[in-house]
Amino acid sequence: MKALVTGAAGFIGSHVVDALRAAGADVRGFDRREASGAGEFVVGDILDREALAHAVEGCDTVFHLAACYSYARADAGLMERVNVEGTRALIETALRGSRSRRIVHTSSCATCGPVPGRPATEADHPAAWELRVPYKRTKLAAERLALLAADEGADIVVVNPTTPVGPGDRRPTPTGKMVADVASGRARAYLARSALNIVAVEDVAKGHVLAYERGRSGQRYLLGGENMAMRDVFAVIATAVGRSVPRVAVPWTLAYAAGQFGGVAQRLARREPTLLNLDEIRVARWPMSFDDALARRELGYVSRPAVAALAAAAQAIKAGR
Repeated sequence: MKALVTGAAGFIGSHVVDALRAAGADVRGFDRREASGAGEFVVGDILDREALAHAVEGCDTVFHLAACYSYARADAGLMERVNVEGTRALIETALRGSRSRRIVHTSSCATCGPVPGRPATEADHPAAWELRVPYKRTKLAAERLALLAADEGADIVVVNPTTPVGPGDRRPTPTGKMVADVASGRARAYLARSALNIVAVEDVAKGHVLAYERGRSGQRYLLGGENMAMRDVFAVIATAVGRSVPRVAVPWTLAYAAGQFGGVAQRLARREPTLLNLDEIRVARWPMSFDDALARRELGYVSRPAVAALAAAAQAIKAGR
């Protein structure tokens, strides 16, 4: 198999490249900057259809991971262009060359929930009020493009990673920033009653390969790990690097009010909030718990313990990896 990986220089993308190579695939990477790992690399923008056509040529399958993962309001336009229009360009370009080419589209658990009172599944969708958040809105729009193409006969499988952590999150993603803030001692409190589904990025990458091999076209698959209370997430990170465990629980309503106030002050100063980001607080209103039983049953997907994944992520950040 010859596979194209868009977003190959990114956090999950670089691990997907490694997982594909470990599975014996011939890999071509595509991103705005070249990165090691892929046997070949095409440097280009996801909106550049000529570059995309060059990258897709000769590939049997495409893993589409190029995206903008951000909660900064200043990035709203970029998310619309990259996440939505970039996905449109990729799908149209890939299918123009071969309608039988399989595409594995990387979406997000954000398009499945969360939902109140229980872990969300692939049958769920985010609440309408959450779509005020540009990241959620654009990832859902991109996913719908992929599923629409599948409905029209294209061979497209969608994967929905939950909260991947691990080495290589250098830019970092919002998740990587959370780990770094706790590991550095900068984050000294956590949202009360909040939760995350934590998974090792290496397991998410292997899940992509399984989705290619065994996934049903037109189906979404959550790729997750374990649901953990935020207090426990912070405790594992802090302990892994020898820091004091944050013990202050902040109610969501108080955090939201502080985020609104801080957001106004930061906008007046023409800066983005660094700790109290309003959209990050908004999406944490309900515990972000998910159930990935479908991927485990249909794909044979497995994940390591979340505690081990978090500890490895914290230690990687401390070591600068």
